[in-house]
Amino acid sequence: MFKKILIANRGEIACRVIKTARKMGIQTVAIYSDADRNALHVRMADEAVHIGPAPANQSYIVIDKVMQAIKDTGAEAVHPGYGFLSENAKFAEALEAAGVAFIGPPKGAIESMGDKITSKKIAQEAKVSTVPGYMGLIEDADEAVKISNEIGYPVMIKASAGGGGKGMRIAWNDQEAREGFQSSKNEAANSFGDDRIFIEKFVTQPRHIEIQVLCDSHGNGVFLHERECSIQRRNQKVVEEAPSPFLDDATRKAMGEQSLALAHAVGYASAGTVEFIVDGDKNFYFLEMNTRLQVEHPVTELITGIDLVEQMIRVAAGEKLAIKQSDLKINGWAMESRLYAEDPYRNFLPSIGRLTRYRPPEEVAEADRAVRNDTGVYEGGEISMYYDPMIAKLCTWAPTREAAIEEMRVALDRFEVEGIGHNLPFLSAVMDHPKFVSGNITTAFIEEEYPEGFEGATLADADLRRVAAAAAAMHRVAEIRRTRISGRMGNHERKVGTDWVVSLAGGHHLVTISADKDGADVAFEDGATLRVESGWLPGQPLAELMVDGAPLVLKVAKATGGYQLRTRGADLRVFVRSPRQAELAALMPEKLPPDTSKMLLCPMPGLIVKVDVAEGDEIQEGQALCTVEAMKMENILRAEKKGVVAKINAEAGDSLAVDDVIMEFE
Repeated sequence: MFKKILIANRGEIACRVIKTARKMGIQTVAIYSDADRNALHVRMADEAVHIGPAPANQSYIVIDKVMQAIKDTGAEAVHPGYGFLSENAKFAEALEAAGVAFIGPPKGAIESMGDKITSKKIAQEAKVSTVPGYMGLIEDADEAVKISNEIGYPVMIKASAGGGGKGMRIAWNDQEAREGFQSSKNEAANSFGDDRIFIEKFVTQPRHIEIQVLCDSHGNGVFLHERECSIQRRNQKVVEEAPSPFLDDATRKAMGEQSLALAHAVGYASAGTVEFIVDGDKNFYFLEMNTRLQVEHPVTELITGIDLVEQMIRVAAGEKLAIKQSDLKINGWAMESRLYAEDPYRNFLPSIGRLTRYRPPEEVAEADRAVRNDTGVYEGGEISMYYDPMIAKLCTWAPTREAAIEEMRVALDRFEVEGIGHNLPFLSAVMDHPKFVSGNITTAFIEEEYPEGFEGATLADADLRRVAAAAAAMHRVAEIRRTRISGRMGNHERKVGTDWVVSLAGGHHLVTISADKDGADVAFEDGATLRVESGWLPGQPLAELMVDGAPLVLKVAKATGGYQLRTRGADLRVFVRSPRQAELAALMPEKLPPDTSKMLLCPMPGLIVKVDVAEGDEIQEGQALCTVEAMKMENILRAEKKGVVAKINAEAGDSLAVDDVIMEFE
């Protein structure tokens, strides 16, 4: 077995590999860029080597720099994680030439299956059903438009070396095909150093289901069942689960055996994933093979009990698989929610900055429940604009799908993140969505259910009443503290009132509180009473309460006249006032936001790639105005209506903050 391995990656996957290596008694070496000098994976590793500036193409994906780090530290093997160099055949070849083990598949398998064009041709030769498409290399945008018309819109434009949603665009017409080709090509070059593009038919109403395979170098292999990855946004997976709520045993077996046959056909050894599009009749079509560990591998580990990183290391060391197919049963259900540094209220645009508060829920591993959080950040750390915006992968496990979802709901509510925009509210909303709960989902779920973007979850009246009761009880506790302070200062004690008006979500509740040492009874105007019990104290950012015998977890921030509360994906401004204060508040005029309708504001911190218009230009609705790059993704900003460009305040190469004015209109 290896004594020392280098992890050619960063963030949560580097931390994940270090944990398993530590468990196996193997020393680890981290590499880091300027931006990651104080990163968690650097702190966790036994050694760390600096390899260059922040941009990945000047550090993490420069093979010569990584090879030098291996030489300097004497590492015997390299785990590439995912992304970066994980599917780079030249890197595997360089390691082989240096006598260093690659904790991944053989170079030939990477070349044949890691390249989407080649892998699809091999799948077709092996009589695997594939999605219609053009498998040759595409030279320019004109050819992309021509091919798209031959296949028939909509089409998917993909980077051959792509992954993780990078270098991918869906085009519904010639203009989108032309723009998508160029953006995909640019993203592919920046993220993978390979700008080759191919085009295939975009199958509407599909499910994205993938099979995990594991093979050794002695001809043995198993499949570890499937993962459902249909909850996606911009082709980037957001929520995954294992197993799939859609597959039956026969389809699962057929997909698994086909995946394994494909792996054996290319001499595969290590962990890999065969991805399929599955239609409503359970017909499945080969999509691609990822010759690496997948981001969502924890859900497979939770339902099988197999540590995939450990198996990858053992296979790379030449060991035979100790697992047989008959050993691999599906135990319970697992969910994964990807926590991203992106603002769901601003169309999920990337957010950067310092994590002023980062408190994940407690990890547990019990007989009937588990909570796991794979992360690469810490409180006080900084989210950089240079890398993928994923902060953590929160996973839950339970004996049934329903129980696993409920575990996830509570875990998401307990997750505290402050200082940046994040998608926790959106993840919570998905867990409560009737379509998701039923398992009736496709890759179009987010697009169909949130066509205007995410504006927060809407709680049912019964849930709002529970929040109102909790807020009233919390306000009473805060008032008691205030009266005690004023009593000490003025040598007397003010009496805390019992009647309050709780205002939230456009509604008003007149409540009367009757308290005792164990909690409070909150009575509403219609005679209903809710019992609230909690150990919450003013200033605590998380309140865990029992309301009417059921748990309620609230994220709490103090606001003038009340609180800013978040639960189950809903962000609520809650006012708790005396009846007289409520009467006066109703007379106050509403403060309107400033008018920015004649400005193009930068929606995210990012770099201006290009400006498509000039001062004095007449513009049409939908016309491209400029392109902003953030976290390795290009975003084209378009005109919302006709107009004339009056002033341009930014040019290509400028770094802008959120809401910086890019241009103004007449």
